[in-house]
Amino acid sequence: MTTNPGVLRLAPHSPEAEEAVIGGVLTDPDVFLGIAAYLKPEDFHVNRLAIVWEAMMRVADRNDGLDVLTVSEEIRAIGKADQFEDKARGFLVNLINRTPTSIHTEAYARVVERLAIRRRLLTAADEIKMLAYDEQLPIEKITGEAESRIFRVTERNMRGDLVPMYQAIDTYFARIEHQMQHPDEPRGLPTGFRDLDELLGGLQRSDLLIFAGRPGTGKTSMLLSIALNAAKLNARILIFTMEMGNDQIVQRFVSMETGINTQKLRTGQLDAREYSRFVEATGRLGNLRIFIDDSAAITPIEMRTKCRRIAHEFGLDLVIVDYMQLMSAGTGYENNRVQEISYISRSLKEMARELNVPVFSAAQLSRAVEQRQDKHPMLSDLRESGSIEQDSDIVMFLYRDIMYNEATEFPNKAEIIVAKHRNGPTGTIDLHFERSLTKFSDAKTMKIDLNSL
Repeated sequence: MTTNPGVLRLAPHSPEAEEAVIGGVLTDPDVFLGIAAYLKPEDFHVNRLAIVWEAMMRVADRNDGLDVLTVSEEIRAIGKADQFEDKARGFLVNLINRTPTSIHTEAYARVVERLAIRRRLLTAADEIKMLAYDEQLPIEKITGEAESRIFRVTERNMRGDLVPMYQAIDTYFARIEHQMQHPDEPRGLPTGFRDLDELLGGLQRSDLLIFAGRPGTGKTSMLLSIALNAAKLNARILIFTMEMGNDQIVQRFVSMETGINTQKLRTGQLDAREYSRFVEATGRLGNLRIFIDDSAAITPIEMRTKCRRIAHEFGLDLVIVDYMQLMSAGTGYENNRVQEISYISRSLKEMARELNVPVFSAAQLSRAVEQRQDKHPMLSDLRESGSIEQDSDIVMFLYRDIMYNEATEFPNKAEIIVAKHRNGPTGTIDLHFERSLTKFSDAKTMKIDLNSL
């Protein structure tokens, strides 16, 4: 079948299917909740039917019965009764009378949904066409925006919509009730470190987390430790590594899992017992849902595109970036490093919100740390841009005293300093760092019976 592009065509819609959905629900209200999980007021092309569906959602949210009276009263309560030529009640009664059967309401709803997606695709196509005509925009910007518009159409559950207060309150109330009934359930994606999870409540969706430290302190090791711990809980993780290759990342994972130091793995000098552990560990690691990308100087647009593809094909629970100052903002920022880093940090935050996953990025600290007597990092030490602090939800620093004091009493001690926590407390926790394995673990607490001394 061919179409003539010069012929004006109406937006895809079916008034009959939309009416049948409303009439079917009024006839059999039990089908509403299943349909309302995916069908929204904006999916209706006929404005009056969109108003009716909005009223139905409000009535159902209060757990009131869905019928002609409650829905028509809700239409009046939200101030939209004037949209109906006759009384809303009479309009609803007519819909019931014109509905052939309530048995097929779900099928009618799917028709409405599919046609709504087609309309949104047409709108996105028009927007993309206008972008392509703008010769002032770089092609990377156009392709990124085009992908973003298509992604929002096909992944509506990740889109930020206008949410009325009553709906936001209902969602929040339900979450608090769930937490009260399940006190031991993790609040976010666990890091695998007891004290850190208690302080942060796990890694929260849509958060941008910055993990900063001076070179050689173990930033990458910490990020990989969290990735490994989360992956063992079946999390789907995408790692962008611009400082190391895939082999080096895998080597660190194997070292953490086997307890074989990285030098032995690098040279392949394994005895029979170590080789046996190596074989078992690689088998386990191969089953984890971790994806690694070692593209050098990746741009935020390229990173977002790859994240969308993984999210669409496999699902995505955590993005790790090692590290943000090695990213490139693309053209236009060659002579202004501060603006470039500002653009990158803002893009990472936008990506976290769009994908609704935590984005955990390493960052370098400036040399100001080295010039103070107290080497513990501060927020002002974040290198090259104050926007990193501004865009992030959580900023953590890594401090190891052995880096500055060879005679330290605790050479394996690592301090994780939570200096900024937008939605919770700050503080410092201690971890144990095994340098030969590049592995972090919970600090061990020793109890001493003073009566025995």
